[in-house]
Amino acid sequence: MNFPVTHRGHAERRSDTTAVDAARWPDVASPPRSSRARTAVSQAVVRGALDRLPMRVRLADGTQLGRGGPLLRIHDPEAFHRRIGVDGLVGFGESYMAGEWDAPDLVAALSVLAGHAADLIPRPLQRLRGLWASRRPASQRNTPVGARDNISRHYDLSNDLFALFLDESLSYSSAVFRGFPATWRHLEAAQHAKIDRLLDLAEVTSGPGLLEIGTGWGELAIRAARRGARVTTLTLSAEQRDLARERIRAAGAADRISVELCDYREARGRYDAVVSVEMVEAVGEEFWPVYFRTLDERLAPGGRAALQAITMPHDRMLASGGTFTWIHKYIFPGGQLPSVEAIEETVRDRTGLRTARRDGFGAHYAETLRLWRERFTERADEVEELGFDDMFRRMWTFYLAYSEVGFRAGYLDVQQYLFTKGGPRGGSATVPRPGGAGQ
Repeated sequence: MNFPVTHRGHAERRSDTTAVDAARWPDVASPPRSSRARTAVSQAVVRGALDRLPMRVRLADGTQLGRGGPLLRIHDPEAFHRRIGVDGLVGFGESYMAGEWDAPDLVAALSVLAGHAADLIPRPLQRLRGLWASRRPASQRNTPVGARDNISRHYDLSNDLFALFLDESLSYSSAVFRGFPATWRHLEAAQHAKIDRLLDLAEVTSGPGLLEIGTGWGELAIRAARRGARVTTLTLSAEQRDLARERIRAAGAADRISVELCDYREARGRYDAVVSVEMVEAVGEEFWPVYFRTLDERLAPGGRAALQAITMPHDRMLASGGTFTWIHKYIFPGGQLPSVEAIEETVRDRTGLRTARRDGFGAHYAETLRLWRERFTERADEVEELGFDDMFRRMWTFYLAYSEVGFRAGYLDVQQYLFTKGGPRGGSATVPRPGGAGQ
């Protein structure tokens, strides 16, 4: 599926007037086929779960469920229950995209659902998860060829799209704020604080060679070059490479930064420092040992590697391993979040690196995502002008809200790691921990 879509060809219209281009969004345009019995079971389970929650659920026929709280409106109950009965959470997301349900405060409604996730499905049915949960397609394996395709499907959407909701630094990862609540005018400084903290961890100063795995749009490389470092930065996104090079030239740093369209497995040479920001999530469990060995092999003796990574609880990582989710289908094909335990076990058992430091700051990511979501919503007309249709805008609104809720609920976290490699360099960076709720 190509995500940059426009209204053309045959379209079906859902109950809230959301138009669905069936040629481009086939699984959203019509609910999947299902037996009456399966849909009836889904309806009974879902309605029973919703009726116990601290939220208000209003169905199209006027039926109301729940015990009070954020409002969730179900415009097409039959389609809503059928999708969930066949495709579970994938169907839940597609039902939102199709306009079969909505919520005036999407984050509040999703927060209630996330907070009661363990109780929504009866335990006997939870044990049958393996019978109905879809498995990830082999086409999404992060082989050298597959990784390029997976990365392209997200990061090559449009540089202009990302520029609409990111700050001037074009940083697409968690910021580190001085205090909460975060505001838009502080976001760029908070992104620079995140970058500087990683560079401090890696002790990037004048002279040392730095390898960056995952270029983004070049901001980290530019700030490292301003410290006097010589930087080699790798990306699989042609769109990102081209804009990063433009931004690097505009910053006057082209003589100190090389941007390469290159898989991390193809990297060569030795560097005093390696930095990688939210790249490991795109590697896949199968290739985690290769990724961390690459950090080890590219580091010179005494070198330091600073890593920023989104993590999930280890038990949930094990339970969901291999499952095909809505995020895999529509947002990050091939993505897989590691746990803290998985990272540290892989580093310990597969490399010569030592985990010297780890700091978590998930609340900062929730605020980062809120600011992105609000900006994306405010600029919806400009998103449309770029050629992205209603389905795409609803899809990304759901993605940003869903992700924000994950961090607010503690289901997701984000870590900054320092790994060291034995040798003569030594030294210890003085790096403040990410702040909390006060200035």
